[in-house]
Amino acid sequence: MASKRDYYEVLGVDKNVTPEDLKKAYRKLALKYHPDRNPGDKEAEEKFKEAAEAYDVLSNPDKKARYDQFGHAGLDGAGGFGGQGMSMDDIFSSFGSIFGDLFGGGGGFSFGGFGDGRSSGGRRTVQRGSNLRIKVKLTLEEIDLGVEKKIRVSKYMPCKTCGGSGARNNSFETCSHCHGTGVVTEMRRSLFGQMQTQSACPYCGGQGKIIKDKCPDCHGDGIVKNEDIITINIPAGVADGMQLSMRGQGNAAPHGGVPGDLIIQVEELPHDQFERQDNNLFYNAFITFAEAAMGASIEIPTLHGRVRVKIDQGTPSGKVIRLKGKGLPDINGYGRGDLLVSINVWIPKSLTKEEKALLESLKDHPNFQPNPTKQERGFFDKMKDLFN
Repeated sequence: MASKRDYYEVLGVDKNVTPEDLKKAYRKLALKYHPDRNPGDKEAEEKFKEAAEAYDVLSNPDKKARYDQFGHAGLDGAGGFGGQGMSMDDIFSSFGSIFGDLFGGGGGFSFGGFGDGRSSGGRRTVQRGSNLRIKVKLTLEEIDLGVEKKIRVSKYMPCKTCGGSGARNNSFETCSHCHGTGVVTEMRRSLFGQMQTQSACPYCGGQGKIIKDKCPDCHGDGIVKNEDIITINIPAGVADGMQLSMRGQGNAAPHGGVPGDLIIQVEELPHDQFERQDNNLFYNAFITFAEAAMGASIEIPTLHGRVRVKIDQGTPSGKVIRLKGKGLPDINGYGRGDLLVSINVWIPKSLTKEEKALLESLKDHPNFQPNPTKQERGFFDKMKDLFN
């Protein structure tokens, strides 16, 4: 499967593009590759879909932020807009408001004199269900490996009695106002010539038909509130606050429309041993004065079990030991972070008489007299840098 092109490259813009310029760039491509202008041209259709996908992401602040930080991987896992292979019908139903805004009309549009007279707006309006948002709490261990979660959610689902149609025994009649097309048409003149715009029929809501006898369970809406258990696959390396989406797992739409998406926000639980910064982990290790002075081998916990770390003779408190690849995986698959172990020399707060006598006998020995190296004397310079 070919990899996706960069969305900024698709629309020919940079990351600092304004919403107005982004809309202009998309409008230009939508006009160029619209199916009515390129009847039967599969390549143009794919470019039309590609431009719609790019605009969907870059025009949405949340999706754009995830894409800028994590690339396509930040939108996949549970799916970005184009990840599941949306059809042209999906695009027009999902982007009806966008097309109306861009081209000065309703959800559909066609160009006079182009193509075979087919109008994308001739498709009946398909309603879209609302998105559903949930939080998923994850431990560092779950983030490290990725995890499958089964979540119980309360959401609107298709009515089983009427199959989501909203009608008892499929009792419909053709709408007399739009004659079953679901749209009303208006002709306008523009810089590009005569343009035909279409919007949903206000009498039947774009369905092209009217319910004669409403379903007693959903009262004609085609949806009812119910509980569902959804399996969510969380990829390894996610971070607190990151959002994933599962296409079609949100609230069902009335009358058999397109369901909304399930938006999953990651909440990272505090760990009792590690602190996280990006993909790196931090751990505080405490050693005795004797271990710091003479050197030692100590055990350090990791997310994959315990490992032994060598403490060199004369190790000062505050020294950081880096364990390569013992951190968290990168969500895009670019290796793993590190585990940084901060060495802390434990100073007892109370001493016995014997301990005091022992230390008294040692404190005047030459090796116990402060004699910092130039590198150690530079500590305050480092501290000043931290606060500047």
